[in-house]
Amino acid sequence: MAGRGRALLVLFAGLTVFRFGGASKGVGIQSFTSFRFSVEPVDTLAVRGLPAVLNCSAVSAAPVRVEWKKDGTFLNLAADDRRRQLPDGSLFISTVIHSKHNKPDEGVYQCVATILNLGTISSRTARLTVAGLPRFLSQPEGVSVRVGGTEMLNCEVTEELAPFTRWEKSGGAVDVDSRVTQLSGGALVISNASQSDAGLYRCIIDGVGAAKTSEEAELQVSSDSTVEERLEVLRGPVAVAKVVGEDVLLPCVMKGHPVPVIRWTFNGRPVDEGSERFAVIGGGSLQIVNLTEEDAGIYSCQADGGNATNEIQAELTVLVPPSFLTRPSNTYAQESMDIVFECDVTGSPPPTVRWMKDGDTVIPSDYFRIVEQHDLQVLGLVKSDEGFYQCLTENDAGNIQASAQLIILDLDVALHSALPSLTDATADHVASGPVDGPVPSAPRDVVASLVSTRFIKLTWRLPAEAHGENITFSVFYSLNGTNRERVENTSAPGEMQVTIQNLVPDTKYTFRVVSSNANGPGESSTPLTVATQPEVQLPGPPPNVQVMSVGSTSVTLSWERPLTGNGEIHTYKLFCSETGQDSEQDTDVTQALSYTVTGLKTFTEYTFRVVAYNRHGPGVSTEDVTVRTLSDVPSAAPQNVTLEVLNSTSIMVRWQPPPSGSLNGELMGYKVRYRKGLRRADSMEITTTQLSQIIDGLERGKVYTFRVSAATENGSGPASEWTAAETFENDLDESQVPGMPSSLHVRPLVNRMVVSWTPPEDQEVLVRGYKMGYGLGSPHAHTVALDYKQRFYSIDNLDAASHYVITLKAFNNMGEGIPIYNSATTRPQSDPADPDIDFYELFNNPYTPAPDPTPMLPPVGVQASVLSHDTIKVSWADNSLAKNQKITDSRYYTVRWKTNIPANTKYKMANTTSLFHTVTGLKANTLYEFSVTVTRSRRSSTWSMTAHATTLETIPSSAPKDVTVISKEGNPRIININWQPPTEANGKITGYIIYYSTDVNAEVHDWVVEPVVGNRLTHQIQALTLDTRYYFKIQARNSKGTGPLSDALLFLTPKAEPSDKMSSDQGLQVKPGHPVPPGHGIGSNIDKPGITGSHENHILVIVVIVSVGVFSIIAVVVGAVLCTRRSHSHQKKKRAACKSISSSSGSHKYKSSSKDLKPPDLWIHHERLELKPMDKSPEPNTVMTDTPIPRTAQDTPTEPAHQRRGHDVEESVNTLAGRKAAKPKILMPFDSAPPQPVITAHPITSLDHLHPTPCGYLHHQISLRVPATAKCVRNQASVPEPPLAPSQPASAAELQKTEALIKEVDLPSANPPTAHVRPTHPLKSFAVPTVTVSAHTYDTTLPSIPLLTQPVAGVKMPSIGTLNRARAPVAVTVPSAPAQSETSKMLLQTDMTYETDELSEEMAHLEGLMKDLNTITTT
Repeated sequence: MAGRGRALLVLFAGLTVFRFGGASKGVGIQSFTSFRFSVEPVDTLAVRGLPAVLNCSAVSAAPVRVEWKKDGTFLNLAADDRRRQLPDGSLFISTVIHSKHNKPDEGVYQCVATILNLGTISSRTARLTVAGLPRFLSQPEGVSVRVGGTEMLNCEVTEELAPFTRWEKSGGAVDVDSRVTQLSGGALVISNASQSDAGLYRCIIDGVGAAKTSEEAELQVSSDSTVEERLEVLRGPVAVAKVVGEDVLLPCVMKGHPVPVIRWTFNGRPVDEGSERFAVIGGGSLQIVNLTEEDAGIYSCQADGGNATNEIQAELTVLVPPSFLTRPSNTYAQESMDIVFECDVTGSPPPTVRWMKDGDTVIPSDYFRIVEQHDLQVLGLVKSDEGFYQCLTENDAGNIQASAQLIILDLDVALHSALPSLTDATADHVASGPVDGPVPSAPRDVVASLVSTRFIKLTWRLPAEAHGENITFSVFYSLNGTNRERVENTSAPGEMQVTIQNLVPDTKYTFRVVSSNANGPGESSTPLTVATQPEVQLPGPPPNVQVMSVGSTSVTLSWERPLTGNGEIHTYKLFCSETGQDSEQDTDVTQALSYTVTGLKTFTEYTFRVVAYNRHGPGVSTEDVTVRTLSDVPSAAPQNVTLEVLNSTSIMVRWQPPPSGSLNGELMGYKVRYRKGLRRADSMEITTTQLSQIIDGLERGKVYTFRVSAATENGSGPASEWTAAETFENDLDESQVPGMPSSLHVRPLVNRMVVSWTPPEDQEVLVRGYKMGYGLGSPHAHTVALDYKQRFYSIDNLDAASHYVITLKAFNNMGEGIPIYNSATTRPQSDPADPDIDFYELFNNPYTPAPDPTPMLPPVGVQASVLSHDTIKVSWADNSLAKNQKITDSRYYTVRWKTNIPANTKYKMANTTSLFHTVTGLKANTLYEFSVTVTRSRRSSTWSMTAHATTLETIPSSAPKDVTVISKEGNPRIININWQPPTEANGKITGYIIYYSTDVNAEVHDWVVEPVVGNRLTHQIQALTLDTRYYFKIQARNSKGTGPLSDALLFLTPKAEPSDKMSSDQGLQVKPGHPVPPGHGIGSNIDKPGITGSHENHILVIVVIVSVGVFSIIAVVVGAVLCTRRSHSHQKKKRAACKSISSSSGSHKYKSSSKDLKPPDLWIHHERLELKPMDKSPEPNTVMTDTPIPRTAQDTPTEPAHQRRGHDVEESVNTLAGRKAAKPKILMPFDSAPPQPVITAHPITSLDHLHPTPCGYLHHQISLRVPATAKCVRNQASVPEPPLAPSQPASAAELQKTEALIKEVDLPSANPPTAHVRPTHPLKSFAVPTVTVSAHTYDTTLPSIPLLTQPVAGVKMPSIGTLNRARAPVAVTVPSAPAQSETSKMLLQTDMTYETDELSEEMAHLEGLMKDLNTITTT
């Protein structure tokens, strides 16, 4: 390996390429020459008989010779008396000649620059088009239209004459606006017709020589609106292609009665006509300004005429001019090497690329190849390959060029390293210079061991004198009879064979082999000449080639299989070239026998041929076939639109033709559209064939905007950008130059001077502007042109402590007036830095020693009107003016504005001489305040009252910031992504969009999208893959759309999940002995504060279970004792109590007992204990009630741990009691009229099973029901009910039985509120008031409002009561609940309670047992 490393340091002469001056310093190394075009020609529209100029200028340190080509041929300007070359290289045509049979000036021009003995470069191409003779293809005809209807007058002209076309009515010009419009082809559309539209119309071509007028056509307007008229299409949209940034008009003119309603859709969605870029004009035509790539698609014009509808679709193609992604770079190389010039371009449609060397087109051959579609590969360099190489790319939207220089170095010049231009075959051996020492002798016995039609395999033996190890070999070969050699290196040291590929059949080649060691290359072997075998199995030409133009940019070709295919045809290759051009593009077509070629130029002639390929290579080519693409509308707008205000009612508009190659046909004329104001308004249109137009009849002192579009016979092209100008307030005198400015003041600072002035005293002479000159000692060093409204100027970047002379003069079209002079010396550098000048303070009292005692009145009625997200129009009134608010003196207004965010924002100011000012460049969605002051002579007013306005919203202009990604603790598959709002939100943020992907280079539409609604700044993403790189991007959105994406943020998920992850995370069944996940069991401790699933909790459960068992045994014993001690006298008292209730059922008042008895407090809740009478009498005692409120999992989280352990014991007791259903229960008595209870709607979940009783009992799911009385108990026997499933509610039939028993008592009807009796302190058992069943009639129409949640399915809960039996809920009517403490005592009647001694004794026993149980559980 060490030997191979030394061999790789060997530098072969001619095996290295070096870029950008990377050669070692030595004798004769040539540096690269800076050589480029500073100005290149552009497409131009010329007018016959007028001059034309094509600009071009080349820049280089060496002398440059500039020449011109027309249609690929050099022009002989020396013998041409009309065309000459200007000093800067531009081509000037004094008089353009153009006729039907003689068009010497029209064509494609190219500027060629040459440096002698160095090379040549060519500019981009530019097309010069000459407007044709005025003629009409069709003339208008008389038509009739109803009042309110739409009609069109045709006037077809050639493409280049459309912009020069205009209409007249009865001898006067037709005013074009949003109602009366002119289509791009010249036709006039009148919508919402009225009687004033009737008259004689004619079409005029003006501006191209003598004006040409069409025949007159009469438009009749009928007022008959009773007869229906069928829907008729006068002009519909057609397919059109436009360049990004241009405008387009899609016509849609429909006629009918009733007047059809026209709507536009884009790709099936309604067009937003409220957008600034979309407007419906001329009764239905859609105009789109400032096109973007997103505007491309299918537009549909839908007309609804009441009884009929019609729809026309057209495709809009948006073109993108070509641009370079990678330009070719200057390259050093040596002979015999292979290099690659890179040229990567983009555009829509995809641009075509052609290469030129020193001004000549590079034709692909064996040694010049186009690789990677755009790159140029040069094989086997020779000295003559030196020069300038150019990459020229073009599509329908334009063409551009870039150049690079190639320098071939001598073989003895050492280079530093190999660079990317090296090919695989030549990048193996690179060194910094030769090493002294013996080199190998020539390889021996070089032979061609295998010869085929397209490759030859060579073998040889080691040289006799190797002088080292790790010998490497290089094979040099060339076509016999040429001196251009190529080289192929062996793949590894010591290898003595190589296969030369991609040879031409039946061709002789010469080979030689050179061996190299660590000291460098040795001697060459004797040349060996070998001929490849002939190719006899190639396919013939495909027959019957047909070509047809199918659009303005596409053609379709078809052919048949070759008659002699010589095997299977693998592919066909189409070769295409523009007629008159040398370059040829090819396209592969697999198997198919037809193909549509797109991306061609409009109205251009092309030549095609087809070649079939089989496994042996290309066959015989077909003959050339020629076709011309169809014409289209212009694809570019006129250039250099300028405005000149002539007077108070006229403005001159001038422009240049669209770029060459963008007309797509013959120019018919230009359309000038103008409107009043800066924003959308009704616009008017004028057509002309000239390059200028005077627009008159304008209003005084108003701002007008203009734009111009070109038209062909297919229609109008895109319009130029809107350009604004303001007419004069008064028609001033311009027959003389202005006078001298009345004053000139200078305020010197350290590095600048602030100059202010007042206009000339003679206000009747028009001033179009000012020219200011200044300099050190002389005012002619620098000159600045200023607007006629301007009254101050800051001269910056001056030298400190220097004397400057300033001059100022006014000018108009007659010339410049008398200058006024002033001088000042800037302050020394030691003075403080120049402050920020408050121009109002400066000009309010700049040099007035004593202020005027009568200041001017400030402007009033200041209003701020929002125009867009960055523009606000400020207007005001001036009470010091006349009522018509006309400004006749030299006053001017100063507008200042600022925003309060941040608080220390400084005012910005602007001066104007009108009563409004449009402020631009504001921030979106920001509140601004505005105020105005007026200045006249040296008097100024105070600031007016402020006006406020908030700019409109727009899409966010910055991305969310501080994006972070954090993995969720305990679950690495979930991440939390956090961010901060964008710095420039430009409105209220309505949401965010999160993109994430595992491939950072993937297209945005391939990323996973997570929307976030609202202004949340965090989001959780789940189900990620472990040990995976994720990339995250975020963009904000507001009501106007989405903003830019943030930079991609990389996040690597962990490699594995935590080992203690619960099984519930995977949705698995919880195994015994494992903690129960939330929602999977009762009393689960998972995810509860202060509770863990540790081993101590399992021991605690065992202790509780044992304690429950002990308590169950004790409860059984206590129950048996209570049953045996039940006396007969006690039963009599209970019967008497039942009778007492029956006799006093109508009373709702409580009866107080002689004693206020309070049962002893128990350790458990009273609702957990059921007390049943021990009486064995068959009569059921319905005055008693069960109060089972078993605790559920919902109660657990709010209880302390020590209480929870107690509840577990209680549940065990309740469960045991439920199982012993055969034994009687201890029931608690309650009065028929208890004291006022504490009522609340707090739900207490009960999961025990409902048990229906004959008359009813108190249940916690309370409804408005009438309770049973003692009387009904005696007369009605208990009705047994079949057992239900534990979780099954009571059936409707059971509830009806209970309600029927309740309704037997005839009591007054009442509907008291329904509520729930909540227990008081959790450790109080009998101190809580119970609720008496009120004897009110039950209304079945009133719904029952349950206050308890339903039992959880599949969860086994402890309950008190008989198992497997369902009890219907008993309705309890509760009186109003005044505020009363929860410790209220229940007053029990003496004749309705147990004996105090007996009950106290029993409770004392139970209390002792409970204390013992508490001691056991706590230990």
